[in-house]
Amino acid sequence: MQVKFNQALADHSMSDHPRLIDGIVLTKFDTIDDKVGAAISMTYITSQPIVFVGTGQTYNDLRSLNARAVVNALMKA
Repeated sequence: MQVKFNQALADHSMSDHPRLIDGIVLTKFDTIDDKVGAAISMTYITSQPIVFVGTGQTYNDLRSLNARAVVNALMKA
């Protein structure tokens, strides 16, 4: 999906230097589960970082991704 989205951004740009995906915001990241695999795939395919994760329903619930906490949570599961 990210590859197609990046291509669509390039195809529909009116600039000689189109902006592509430069960071990822994941919503609904309030539990550590199979979503982690999707997150890893997104960063691998786009070579871009996950900038924020959503842990609730409001803007105040956006957090910087703490990779260490995610790995620790996965190891406990």
